[in-house]
This record gives sequence, C-alpha cells and structure tokens, in this order.
Amino acid sequence: MLCRFQRTLRQPVETQGVGLFTGTDARLRFLPAPTDHGIAFQRIDVAGSAPIPARIEFVAPSQRRTAIACNGVQVEMIEHVMAALAGLQIDNCLIEIDGPEVPGFDGSCREICDLLIASGIVEQDRMREAISLLMPVQVSADDGDVDLVARPMNNNGLAITYQLDYGDRSPISPQNLTVEITPESFVRDIAFARTFVLDSEVAALQAAGYGRRVTHQDLLVFDANGRVIDNELRAPDEPVRHKILDCLGDFALIGTDLRGYVNAYRSGHRQNQDLVRRILLTHQSETRSEAI
Repeated sequence: MLCRFQRTLRQPVETQGVGLFTGTDARLRFLPAPTDHGIAFQRIDVAGSAPIPARIEFVAPSQRRTAIACNGVQVEMIEHVMAALAGLQIDNCLIEIDGPEVPGFDGSCREICDLLIASGIVEQDRMREAISLLMPVQVSADDGDVDLVARPMNNNGLAITYQLDYGDRSPISPQNLTVEITPESFVRDIAFARTFVLDSEVAALQAAGYGRRVTHQDLLVFDANGRVIDNELRAPDEPVRHKILDCLGDFALIGTDLRGYVNAYRSGHRQNQDLVRRILLTHQSETRSEAI
C-alpha cells in the first residue's frame, strides 16, 4: 500500500482578517511543527492557554461552522484552514491566533493556500498515518434530508461526491460534483470556492449578532431568483465546490489521512463530524513506521 512522508511548513507565515460570524479582527501565524504534532490552534490572546488539537474529540457544538475548544478556550470557524492544510497535505502545523474566530477572508481558502505554498512545504522523516475504509460507514437523518456514506475505494486516495439539492423552491439549483483530492486538484478545483448564504437568511443572522462586518464581497449572497448580489461566481457550480471544501476540512478532524470514497447528500458540519466519529469507531489507523 502506498504511503507518504509527513509534511510541514518550511518557515512561519502570517496573515490577518475579520471573522465572518463574530466580526472580530484576528491575526493568524502558521508555524512549522515536528513529526506527529498534527494540527493545533493556540489562542495567544488568552494568557496561559495551551494549543488545542484540531481533532474530533475537541470539537465544540456550533451552528453553521466548526469550532474546537479545551479548558474553556475556543477557536471558531476552523474548517477553511483545515481544508487548506489537508488539501495541501500539510500534516504538522501550529496556528497561533489572537482572537476567537479564524478570519473569513473572501469566504474561500484560496488566500490561505497561497500563503502556505509561499512558505514552502517540506517532507519530514516519518510516514503519515492513514485510515483506509474497509467497510461502508453511514450517517443519515431520519427524514432522509441528509445522507453521508463512506466506503472503500480501489486506489489509495480520497474522493468526495457532494450532491447539493435544497428542493424545488430553493433559488440555488441542484449541483453534483465528484473530486478526487490531491494537492493539485484541491488548488485548481476547490480552494477558490466561497461560502454562500441566501439573502432571505441574512437579516436573521445579523439579528442574532452574526456577520455585521460582512459585505457581499466576503461571501456569495443569492437573491430569491438565484442571482448573486454584488458579486460574480468563479464557477457555475461554486456552491457545491465549497461544500466539498467544508467536507474536507471536517474530515481532517480524523487526525490522519483518510482513504476511501465519500458520497454526501446535503450534509453540513454536524453530519460530517458524526461521520468522522463513526469511522473512528469502526476502523483503526495503519501503524506509522520510521522512514529509513
């Protein structure tokens, strides 16, 4: 079975921006990390806080986004950073952040990918751990509105199909896409895809205190006729591409490479995370071995 070496950054890089939900300013600093460190976030604005591993056991309940927490300290909206790291196969990295929420940038992870690539990515001297799916694993809603199935695949990679279908009355038309994830395909086909929302949802979100500093340039806002307000699509099926981005970021919470095929129908962060938990209950990771 094909394996790969673990990877980290060549040098630290940093950026800053505004959180989509909380509207807080935050600076991110990505640091190289040793083998088997994994991905972790550290709130440097909270005195004495330790790094929070970006693994499923540290996930905190959160609506419309993925958050991790430990000892009362939380970092929100980590899924786009996690997708960028997983898509580029960066396994070991410490992310320092001086606020509660990762910046949203333009709603995609393209800026993060550009930053990480500019830093340089280097191989390390130990093999990457992986979970290869050996049997189907499924997460479904009782009403059938959501369904996720992960199953074995003939090769050693990860492929994701997402079926986006919000029904006949939705202004966003049904979209279906399959992508086999490699660093090249991720940068080319997925990283640019931005988060999206319906114009009819905006008022309720802002009334709840979310997105007060967000403009139409920070994400895609669809009107009742399916048109994008004050923005332009980067691809006709950009929404489904972003849902694959979210899936990859959530699946990275498994803490290893995932090998198999995942078919997702209308899943969100909670269902993606439930799938990770079920895979961990039914599968064991392959043992790491020191490279010679």
